[in-house]
Amino acid sequence: MVLHDFLCGTGHRFEAGVASMTAPDPACPACGSAARRRPSRLNMGGRASTGVAREQMPRSWEGVGRGDRETVAHWRKLAGDRDRLEEKHPELAGDRRPVLAHEGVFASRPLRAGDDPAAVVASVKAAEAASASPERAAS
Repeated sequence: MVLHDFLCGTGHRFEAGVASMTAPDPACPACGSAARRRPSRLNMGGRASTGVAREQMPRSWEGVGRGDRETVAHWRKLAGDRDRLEEKHPELAGDRRPVLAHEGVFASRPLRAGDDPAAVVASVKAAEAASASPERAAS
């Protein structure tokens, strides 16, 4: 059974199931006149969105309008929406571990809870050496 939209000669619109794509069109149930198939209406919802990223959310008193109730409520709703999205799709959450160090040698790659500090320092120094090598070759 294939569901189609139909329009009769007098303007009645209706939906009916037919046995196949080649089956004859049914008569209008309202007036009995002949009907013809019409393109079905497309129901297109809004675009899928991942919402606001956590990095874009305010992190200060000024960022939430100095505590303005409506602004705080707005950001709280967006944060809740993001939490639910990340629960459903963990790959969107990113690395949520706390940052322990972000200055000095850790400026290019922050040290996060659970990281091996020696391994992070070694990878940062290796990256610095690799980026410095082309400069030395050019001079």
